[in-house]
Amino acid sequence: MAVKRIIANIATPYPDAARSFYCDILGLEAVMDHGWMITFAAPAIDGRPQVSFASEGGSGTAVPDLSVEVDNFEEVQQRAETAGLEVEYGPTDEPWGVRRFYVRDPFGRLINVLSHGHNAVVD
Repeated sequence: MAVKRIIANIATPYPDAARSFYCDILGLEAVMDHGWMITFAAPAIDGRPQVSFASEGGSGTAVPDLSVEVDNFEEVQQRAETAGLEVEYGPTDEPWGVRRFYVRDPFGRLINVLSHGHNAVVD
């Protein structure tokens, strides 16, 4: 048996409110919409299901609810700023090789938007 995917489920009475953030800012597509639940996904990519457990978010930050790796970091950052989202941390290049910033989605969840390959320091 192999895990094929891991899905984050976020409880909200207003699933449709997620569209502006997850589609317009992060560029995901609504791949399933039952009204009571909407699933957003990226185009098919090679990737492995992952789940992380942390005592802090790194660099003394809070542990984010979700981490979203993007290949167009500056574009996503610009979309977030244009939408008037408050950046709670960053953007910054971290010593472990990511560039990232924190924002909150429409439900108050802390989202870590990141891109790999920036000033990588391997421990």
